[in-house]
Amino acid sequence: MAKKKIVDDVIDIPQQEETVNTTVIEKKVKTPAKPEWEIKDRSYYLTGAHSPLTYTLASKHTSRFPLLWFDATLGEQKEIRYATNQNSVFVSEQKGEATLGHIIFQNGTLTVPKEKQNLQKLLSIFHPKKGKVFEEFDAVLEAADELTDLELQLDALNAAKNMDIDQAEAILRVEIGSTVSIMGSKEIKRDLLLFAKRNPSLFMELASDDNVQLRNVAIRATEEGIIKISQDQRTFMWGANDRKLMTVPFDENPYSAMAAFFKTDEGTEVFRSIEKKLK
Repeated sequence: MAKKKIVDDVIDIPQQEETVNTTVIEKKVKTPAKPEWEIKDRSYYLTGAHSPLTYTLASKHTSRFPLLWFDATLGEQKEIRYATNQNSVFVSEQKGEATLGHIIFQNGTLTVPKEKQNLQKLLSIFHPKKGKVFEEFDAVLEAADELTDLELQLDALNAAKNMDIDQAEAILRVEIGSTVSIMGSKEIKRDLLLFAKRNPSLFMELASDDNVQLRNVAIRATEEGIIKISQDQRTFMWGANDRKLMTVPFDENPYSAMAAFFKTDEGTEVFRSIEKKLK
């Protein structure tokens, strides 16, 4: 019996090439969006110390009062004017006859309703006097400024409350002069707190100035006769023997000069001696 020969057929199966899909992810950089112009009523106020009953702001370009805005994109100056019947503030974009309008502040303020978009944009964006003569009222910024002022006032009041009487007298002397010499401690504390509340920035500046304390020592020493100053305010001397202590530099406050002298090597000894006699 013949053996059956079994031939294994080898079937070649082509291998599929692996394909790797590489997706390139582009990183998109977000550019900050420009703040949108909000349609709302806007108020403006004069920034000077005084608020006249009426103040008329320039509303058109003249040789005396130039009203120009530089367009950085085009690299050119553009003439601007307020025309009540035009949407644009630029003369080059206004069409037909222009009805010119006046910009008048009453008692230092001007309120522009949302319907007058051309006037609002003229004042808020393009007018060259913005930031110099007037500003736009911003409730958020005003609140931030007011908060800063209140915090400064609170810091000044706390500093005044915890201040020793000698330093309080020194600071108050700057404010009211020699009257402080006849005031009691309660009066000094009261007036110091009122000063800190009324002008907190000046108070904090004086509180951190060591020359104020030294100047006060010089004034007190002069008032009590420990030292004295010549009639021409040019020379300090010991009150007991007229021995010269220092010469005041030309055109300088004598007590400020003495405060500076106290910081020198020679002046330090003089200051210690005066402090002992004042106690």
